[in-house]
Amino acid sequence: MKLIYQQMLAFLGVILVTLAVISILFIRSTTNTVWENNFTQLEQYTEVLKNNSLVQVGDNQFMINSNFIATSENVLQDQHVHFIIYNSKNTAVYPTNSSRTPRGIDDDDWAQLKKGNAVSVRELARNPADGSQQSMTIYYKPVFLSGKLLFVISAFAPVETIQTAIGKTEHNLLIGFLLSMLAAIIVSYIVARYQVRRINQLRQATHQVMNGDYDAPIATKFKGHDEITDLAIDFQNMVNSLKASEAEIERQEGRRRQFMADAAHEMRTPLTTINGILEGLAYDVIPEESKAKSIELMRNETNRLIRLVNENLDYEKIRTNQIILKKTQFNGQVDLANIVEQLKQKADAANDDVVLNAPAELTVYADHDRFVQVVFNIVQNAIQFTDHGTITITAKNGVHQTEISVSDTGIGMTADQVKNIWERYYKADPSRKNTAYGESGLGLAIVHQLISLHGGSIEVDSKLHEGTTFSFTFPDEATAPKQKAVNNGEATEA
Repeated sequence: MKLIYQQMLAFLGVILVTLAVISILFIRSTTNTVWENNFTQLEQYTEVLKNNSLVQVGDNQFMINSNFIATSENVLQDQHVHFIIYNSKNTAVYPTNSSRTPRGIDDDDWAQLKKGNAVSVRELARNPADGSQQSMTIYYKPVFLSGKLLFVISAFAPVETIQTAIGKTEHNLLIGFLLSMLAAIIVSYIVARYQVRRINQLRQATHQVMNGDYDAPIATKFKGHDEITDLAIDFQNMVNSLKASEAEIERQEGRRRQFMADAAHEMRTPLTTINGILEGLAYDVIPEESKAKSIELMRNETNRLIRLVNENLDYEKIRTNQIILKKTQFNGQVDLANIVEQLKQKADAANDDVVLNAPAELTVYADHDRFVQVVFNIVQNAIQFTDHGTITITAKNGVHQTEISVSDTGIGMTADQVKNIWERYYKADPSRKNTAYGESGLGLAIVHQLISLHGGSIEVDSKLHEGTTFSFTFPDEATAPKQKAVNNGEATEA
């Protein structure tokens, strides 16, 4: 069954139950009201008879004014109202000319009347007008004098009159019920169609997404604060996430292709050099005095390949958290000074000045070797991209962390270059792929992973042709996270 019909049946079911309950309550209320009005009317008639049909003929003696009662019955003949007068012995004294004497009042009702209580009943009784047995409404009213029961005035009318009034009410109610049902069908169809139309819009959007179209405006088509609108908003957020994921997958695929090309290029160059020298040696085309230099060149290229492979393995271990950091507390100023000294020759070759601004006691909590590796790679990277400039290393003890920055006055980077510098084999200046200091393009990728493992942070601020600043931190022992490393397939806490 289609959803629109399910929705219609649901709405109709609710409306039908509501109408049925209201109708039953209305009929019961109307019926009770009709009966109460009938008894109230009979009570009024008995009160009139009490005041006008009893004539006092002596001390504590009364006689019944039959003419007045007969006149009253004639007036009320359209309502089929009749009267019976009972004496204190429960014997009917009016009417006296009836073909059949009315039966006496039931004992239970008579007991109530003797107590002074009026009684109203519905029962099968003989109609004094024609003697037939009918369902009647009867109202008994006792008349007392000096605390003594004199008469009981009984007014009654056939139930048929009341049933006729109730039947008319039920007939009108049935017509209203049918009209309400027709209106309910129309309203339920409109509401169900509106709800289904919104669901179909979501379904259409799902097909668009399934076919690769992530640009369909979904949430803008839905107004309101109901669950379907919330579902549309969640679906729109999911589509946006899928779109972003697809863009990231495409970017990663592009980086993967670039990585394969760069890795092949980085490895092909030394292999080509080694192969050429080996062929020269095999065919004895290299002069004797150049063989030593050729062997040295092969050794350098072989070492370059080994470094390239080791850096890739190192990067993967760091990225997958397969190394254990042996953190200790030490004076980082000594290591910074050593790094400046080690790179002095490379800085001089580029006509760069390296300046160190650090306190004599620089407390660092980190893996000592990895700390040196991080700073060395960043300073070396600054020298690589700076000619005739200045590299400034600034360090200080911060709040629960060690803060270090490396600034240069080199070529700088664009925003896109800054966003990609943590990728493997990415180089901001492709023309320097084969320089002595930028041969692999893995240095900054390893730096980023190592700082993340330490629980620190690293930021880059760079402007093209103006220079670059790397700012990074190492948390102290109190705030440094415990590392979960994987060693030989087992998790180890360091």
